[in-house]
Amino acid sequence: MARLIRPLAGLAAAGLLALGSGALISRQAAKAQGSVGTPSILEFRWDSNKDFKKLYYYVSDTERNRWAEYFLVLRGKDRKAAILKLSITVPSYFNTSIDIQKVHLKYCNAGGYAKRTKCEETIPAEVKLTDNGKRIDIYPTTPVPPDKSIAVVFTVPNPFNSGMYQFNALAQAPGDIPMAGYLGSWVIEITN
Repeated sequence: MARLIRPLAGLAAAGLLALGSGALISRQAAKAQGSVGTPSILEFRWDSNKDFKKLYYYVSDTERNRWAEYFLVLRGKDRKAAILKLSITVPSYFNTSIDIQKVHLKYCNAGGYAKRTKCEETIPAEVKLTDNGKRIDIYPTTPVPPDKSIAVVFTVPNPFNSGMYQFNALAQAPGDIPMAGYLGSWVIEITN
């Protein structure tokens, strides 16, 4: 019986070593995936609230204090009507300055995990910074149709503090009542 237990114990130890090295490999892979500015393949949402809609985004660099290009994407399926005015709320603790000369509204081919988002054609629009730089208001010269993907593209230095930053999208559609409706949110993580 003792001869049988020792080989089994050796196999269990080898299995634990393999499991331990597998855990090390998966930690390194997770770290590598987190360095890219897109949402991860597997995400957990701890608050399933009907009033929150997650939107797609791409950030060229998610490390703090580094220059990054932000692509805040609104796909055609994210909205039901044309857009007369688009407002992006910037978190109050996103301590960096946004230059309105570097903010553009563009038509995009929204990417995903297999292909990169490409934004090429700039939509003529007037861009204003309001609420002490904490809201970006974009007024396209003509209403943006709902069947096309668009993105707000800008380049800024990432904030000094790492953490999660929630940008919200509000849009005003053509109609008699000039009221903006919530389209969704981009939750962006800035790392150390």
